Amino acid sequence: MNQGKIISNEFKLISDWIQPDSRVLDLGCGDGELLNYLIKTHNVNGYGMELDPDKTTQALGNGINVIQTDLNSYDLTYYFDEDSFDYVIMTQALQVVSRPDELLDEMLSIGKNCIITFPNFGHWRNRAQLMFGGTMPETETLPYHWFDTPNIHMCTFKDFEKLCEDKHIKVVARTVVNSEHESSLGMRIAPNLLGEVALYQIRKK
Repeated sequence: MNQGKIISNEFKLISDWIQPDSRVLDLGCGDGELLNYLIKTHNVNGYGMELDPDKTTQALGNGINVIQTDLNSYDLTYYFDEDSFDYVIMTQALQVVSRPDELLDEMLSIGKNCIITFPNFGHWRNRAQLMFGGTMPETETLPYHWFDTPNIHMCTFKDFEKLCEDKHIKVVARTVVNSEHESSLGMRIAPNLLGEVALYQIRKK
């Protein structure tokens, strides 16, 4: 499956959870492709935050309002008031920030709902590589070597849901998919073993 279809699948899954005319913030927005999609399909009022200056420039060139900043350096409430957004989105970045637990609090402070996607370290291929190969996993969803990976806080779906429970965060919806963002009956039955990527919608209880 080509990358364009993978992106389309991911965007479609996210957009299914978003109401038209919503206020949306995309953390780590890259070149603004997701926000552009949501603007076109759901008429959202979108903003982005991005660290990479080149991607920030691309997003601005695509007509996206972007703040260039490091999510590890500034509290989101430094930039935005409480409940400034209907949705705060963060795709494939939870595992790269220094304190995911604190960032979740910030996201839920400025957003009524949050949508988060991340890879599952508990997938059976990762378990098999660790058990039988004795090496850190390298897969389609975790393509880096142990020494150059940006992923510093790998977790499983169970880990994330336990964190939500401890912090009194409500899981509104969850979709478990493979690396091509497609689901199956097996993933629905045994998500923590067979799912490679999860999409969660969460909010404060």
